[in-house]
Amino acid sequence: VRPRPHPETHRLYKQKLEEVSKLQDSCSNAIARQRKKLKELTVSLEECKETPSPEEINAINGIQESIKDRPNVFFEMESFLPKKNGLYLSLVLGNVNVTLLNKHSKFAYKDEYEKFKLVLTVLLLVFSFTCRFVFTIDALFNFLLVWYYCTLTIRESILISNGSRIKGWWVFHHYVFCFLSGVMLTWPEGILYQMFRNQFLTYCLYQSFVQFLQYYYQSGCLYRLRALGESHNMDLTVEGFQSWMWRGLTFLLPFLFFGHFWQLYNGLTLFRMAQLPECKEWQVFMCGCSYLVLFMGNFSTTLGVVYHKYIHNQDKSKSL
Repeated sequence: VRPRPHPETHRLYKQKLEEVSKLQDSCSNAIARQRKKLKELTVSLEECKETPSPEEINAINGIQESIKDRPNVFFEMESFLPKKNGLYLSLVLGNVNVTLLNKHSKFAYKDEYEKFKLVLTVLLLVFSFTCRFVFTIDALFNFLLVWYYCTLTIRESILISNGSRIKGWWVFHHYVFCFLSGVMLTWPEGILYQMFRNQFLTYCLYQSFVQFLQYYYQSGCLYRLRALGESHNMDLTVEGFQSWMWRGLTFLLPFLFFGHFWQLYNGLTLFRMAQLPECKEWQVFMCGCSYLVLFMGNFSTTLGVVYHKYIHNQDKSKSL
């Protein structure tokens, strides 16, 4: 005989859910009030700095130092509280609450996201290689790219809502890839498509290989940093270079820069094709623009990380 849930246990469960909901609202309101007071305090401290005495300057600096980490504390608290979805998640999912309420669930979802990226990267690697010899599955390959990047942007938005710190260009460039893949899917298989096809497939093959390298080495690096307490539990592998990768992963930089310049080469190739008299497809110019945006964003972001790390190391060596 299967055991049945006791009615009293179920009633207690629903009661606790209501209590949790009230506590969540209370915490969210308290954080909002604290943010407002912190903003007012910051303005007041700036006004006090205009005509202070030496004792007041020391007191003001001490207060400013003590409140410097408060935004990070609020961010950590809010990662466990329900929040309104951003524009993208609202359009895709509506107002569904996507906040996971415990660390185990958050880490399990992050781990599943990483496995999803690995499996699809290997699948895209196989597909891009197969397409070089099988000419009838190009549409399927491009559809797989569209589905992969659309799914990736949704999962990343959910992870950001749960405290992951992937942001800036490494989020936006997946939207650009999603748009680019959609345009490639609609490109008719005419003369111009055949002219660009082998270059595109070879680039996809190389990109999948580099993404596999990044996942393999970044995941190991993140595991070590988490064990040493130098990395956040919700930090993710990315298809680029960030400051935490400086120790042990600089050998990836030549692969990344080569891929960035390949994107520039793809863009210039497509712009030259767009000037041909037989070019009637709008997809040629739009793909060229997309590759140019990807090159500028990827190259400038990676170069910025390297430059800031170099300046930081220079300042550190001078202080010794």
